[in-house]
Amino acid sequence: MSAVHLKIEGAVAELRLDNPAKLNALTVPMLEALAAHCATIERTAGLRAVVLTAEGERAFCTGADITAWGDLSAGEFARHWVREGHRVFDRLARLAVPTVAAITGPAFGGGLELAAACDLRVMAPGATLGLPEAGVGIVPGWSGSQRLMRLLPEPVVREMALFGRRIDAPRALALGFAAAVAEDARAAAHALAADAAALSPMSVEVAKYMLNAAAGEDRAAMVEALGAGMAAAGPDRAEGVAAFRARRKPEFGPK
Repeated sequence: MSAVHLKIEGAVAELRLDNPAKLNALTVPMLEALAAHCATIERTAGLRAVVLTAEGERAFCTGADITAWGDLSAGEFARHWVREGHRVFDRLARLAVPTVAAITGPAFGGGLELAAACDLRVMAPGATLGLPEAGVGIVPGWSGSQRLMRLLPEPVVREMALFGRRIDAPRALALGFAAAVAEDARAAAHALAADAAALSPMSVEVAKYMLNAAAGEDRAAMVEALGAGMAAAGPDRAEGVAAFRARRKPEFGPK
């Protein structure tokens, strides 16, 4: 049965896709589990990094399970399948802690888009990337035409989406999409996560908000999160809340 597992060890969480019989293709339950696990990660104190990986060695994720969307009407496909996938991937991309994808094999379509939602990517030497949607009569639907355009040169995304070409690990590294190519991609991803976990958690979180805003990743929420944190760090919030509870006028001091 397809699933996404969450394992927390110390300051690092691991999300593992588990649908190896279908090359870790994403199903509706897997999307739901991924969203739920992201909520758990956000609410778990002490977590400082996340590694996203997959079961088996044959593939990281070959996209969305065609049996999950093949019979949907055009309206259902657009309103539910595509938009729901976007919501889930956005949840992953906007986690407050750094995320690293360990791409152990082919990452196609939704699998590539899932890896693109992470902060860094480590690829196994034989891993490949592709956007094969046009071969089955659809288009990239989970940010392949949007987030990937910020992470790869425009001609490369066009090469994959319009011509069906695949990108190998050495080229992905040269293009900056992969942070490293390693025989043991999972171990290398965990090493990067450990590096992040050793840094100041507040500095890393604020830096991620700033970088997300600069990249256009939910810019409005990132700016307001930074502003809210700055305002809440001062004494005025405590005075304002106390005054509200005591039903009196607040007495704000100097900055």
